[in-house]
Amino acid sequence: MSGIPMRLTLVLAAITSFVDAAPHRTRPDSCEKLTSVGKAVYFITNEKENAVVALPIGPDGKLSNGTLTRTAGAGSINISGATGQPGVPDALVSQSSLTVVGNNIFAVNAGSNTLTMLAINPADPTCLTVVGDPVSVPGEFPNTVTASTKNKLVCVATTGAVSGISCAPFSKRGLGQMDKLRPFDIGQSTPPVGPTNTVSQTFFSEDGMRLYTTVKGDPMANKTGFLSVFDVEKKGRQQASVSTDEVRSSPNGTAVLFGSFPIPGDESSIFATDASFGAAILSIDQTGQATARRSQMIQGQAATCWSIVSRATNTAFVADAGRPVLVEMSLEDATIIKELDLSANGDSGLFDMTSAGNFLYALSPGNGSTIPAITVLDVSGGAGSAKQAQHFTLEGLATSSAQGMAALM
Repeated sequence: MSGIPMRLTLVLAAITSFVDAAPHRTRPDSCEKLTSVGKAVYFITNEKENAVVALPIGPDGKLSNGTLTRTAGAGSINISGATGQPGVPDALVSQSSLTVVGNNIFAVNAGSNTLTMLAINPADPTCLTVVGDPVSVPGEFPNTVTASTKNKLVCVATTGAVSGISCAPFSKRGLGQMDKLRPFDIGQSTPPVGPTNTVSQTFFSEDGMRLYTTVKGDPMANKTGFLSVFDVEKKGRQQASVSTDEVRSSPNGTAVLFGSFPIPGDESSIFATDASFGAAILSIDQTGQATARRSQMIQGQAATCWSIVSRATNTAFVADAGRPVLVEMSLEDATIIKELDLSANGDSGLFDMTSAGNFLYALSPGNGSTIPAITVLDVSGGAGSAKQAQHFTLEGLATSSAQGMAALM
């Protein structure tokens, strides 16, 4: 009997120790620290033998050397309307030529008209494996891709002589067959002559129930750009699908819509760049029609094309292909919060971007005479705090045809 109290004392001591320790493992600020940086960033080389480059993110948000994994597909380059030559560094005239969903990457192969799915090793985010064979896309020059975990759907836009949207289901086993093309009929060639009159970006709404695609107009040829909207249909446990009924609109004042992002917490609003003046906030009504609620001209802009929304700052950042300046803008009214001059890096311009926790990653493919690089920006201080943390060169990993940027959290 005398041993029982002793055992109870030991048990109570263990419980007390556990209770005291538990808050330290679960308190909110500890969780925030765990999600303040991503695990890795990815882009495609977009060369004849296309590949995905994976770079690990360190605890300080900085990048280091990673891996290169072939996609079993081919890249391609648009033709510059200004020079008639290959249009590098804006090779695919698009945003989101690859995307990360869960532990998978989806990457376009513009030269072989295919889409590749890759699996990310949970133990090593730079260890990638191609899942199954690349699937054929029923269009020419695929240049942008989006995927939804909720709907187990991936959709690809093509912008060549056969342009439009096609979607396919996906699972752990790989990609299903792409469905019939929803045509855009923009009158392009393969490869397309850009950057105007081409598809810019396809992306799902935040709730996954709409598929948006921005298409650039060509003001010099009196061609109007537009936002394309398709609803996502799902009945019970059936596989979700994208409707074939399109709603198309040209928001007032816009001409060359490019990189876009759903505004977090607002299902009816999109932040979108427009290379003809700067950026706008678009409102989408219940029918899918879009209007420009707010527009903001960026003085001195050359080609404001790519955008990303940072949840750390609750603001948007836009990049310019013609100058190495990053502009931070409000999600409320598109006003300019800060312009960050990064010309000291020697980059010709900034292209596709991604956000991961307290950091942003902006790709500069280089123009043939400058070395491709990724600029890492620390935004941990909130809106208006962006500062350069690293300028990571990609020598030996990429050339001026590199495209896309995505991150794994």
